[in-house]
Amino acid sequence: MSLIWGQLVATTGKTIRRPRTTIPLSRDRIEAHALELIEEQGIDLFSIRKLAERLGCQAMSIYNHFPSKAHIFDALMARVLGSIPIPDRSLTPAQRLREFAQSWRALARESPKFYLWLSICQWNSVAGTRFLSEMLACFYDAGFTPQRAAYGFRVLGYYVQGVATDESSGYANGPSSVDPIGAETLARDFPQVAEAHAFFTNEHFDNVFELGFGALLRKLELE
Repeated sequence: MSLIWGQLVATTGKTIRRPRTTIPLSRDRIEAHALELIEEQGIDLFSIRKLAERLGCQAMSIYNHFPSKAHIFDALMARVLGSIPIPDRSLTPAQRLREFAQSWRALARESPKFYLWLSICQWNSVAGTRFLSEMLACFYDAGFTPQRAAYGFRVLGYYVQGVATDESSGYANGPSSVDPIGAETLARDFPQVAEAHAFFTNEHFDNVFELGFGALLRKLELE
């Protein structure tokens, strides 16, 4: 083949371009690029057209795999929740819940913009229900009634979700005052805030999380 190409160039005096090798479109590739696009631009600006441009294809090619944007989001939920390791059931319910919580925090840090959508959408798909079932099993295995298991799940969910949101896209990344207070003024007029300020930083996240999470487990009589 190389000899034939060489002869063609020599006889015509023109450079003949080889056809480009295209990467086949697949559900996995669409999902991976959709997550990247969401993290770059936010879920509100996500569109099939933009995704097609990123993939170098026509929008209709994506519709051949996913009938709508909602179907892509369902697939992303399954993909993300499926990436979270399920704790071994030989562990205690408290240990399993702690592993779930740590995985949720890691997910929020890795995919903060998709996480915000995931944290408020209904988990009524197969993937969402399966994940919910695994978490509720922690409470049932601890001897909780269905009502107490539901309450326990919601209470821990409020805490972990708030922590994850704050750590990934909360206070530190929020809008600032146009006239922020200076360090000297802070130390002079608000000394207690100045003294505590050093412990609001990222390196203290784990300590703060454990303080609150442990307190909730004890209150729920899981530890």
